[in-house]
Amino acid sequence: MSKKYYAVKIGKVPGIYFNWDDCKAQVHGFKGAIYKSFDNISDAENFINSGSYTTVESADSECKSENDSSGEKSFGNDMDDFSLSEEECIAFVDGSYNISTCEYGYGMVIISKNGEEEFFEKGLNDKDAELRNVAGEILGSMKAIEYGINSGYKKIIIAFDYEGIRSWALGTWKTNKDATKRYKEFFDEHKTLIDIEFKKIKAHSKNKYNDMADRLAKKAVGVE
Repeated sequence: MSKKYYAVKIGKVPGIYFNWDDCKAQVHGFKGAIYKSFDNISDAENFINSGSYTTVESADSECKSENDSSGEKSFGNDMDDFSLSEEECIAFVDGSYNISTCEYGYGMVIISKNGEEEFFEKGLNDKDAELRNVAGEILGSMKAIEYGINSGYKKIIIAFDYEGIRSWALGTWKTNKDATKRYKEFFDEHKTLIDIEFKKIKAHSKNKYNDMADRLAKKAVGVE
């Protein structure tokens, strides 16, 4: 029987595992888990390092149902799709991780009456890097909120493709990592300063601005 490599892209502790029991421990009961088995370690590494959000292979129904975002409607492929006041902006955010350098980062596209702005940056917290691309998603959301406040907006819509960005902030997911705890605290401290709305975007649904944020996040960490 050929050896299997289990790649956990999103789970309790993302990474590559060498048996199903270890993989299952990282994804069972974790809503939104993304994982897949491979016959060689190179394919497993590419899966984790890519922006692809492939449907899970295994039979954890809780994870499958969370990944099925068919009910989410994509929005915003053109500036004309948005009806924003002078007091509002939209931030499309995404995260990425470079498995070779152990660096994470975010990409962000801001949409407002003034047009489009692009941002990308590496994260600097080595401990947060254990969350891989999710650490970048969290950092991107925090940077978006800071941008909205510092720019004088009264409302920001954060468009994301990973459910934790909304669920950790609103307290519907438990925060059991330092990064997620800080994110929840950050949200609670800043939500009185600006109206924050979250909008789920189906991952890799050919949404122009979500794809732009994905490319910027990869650029931040040197992933092609």
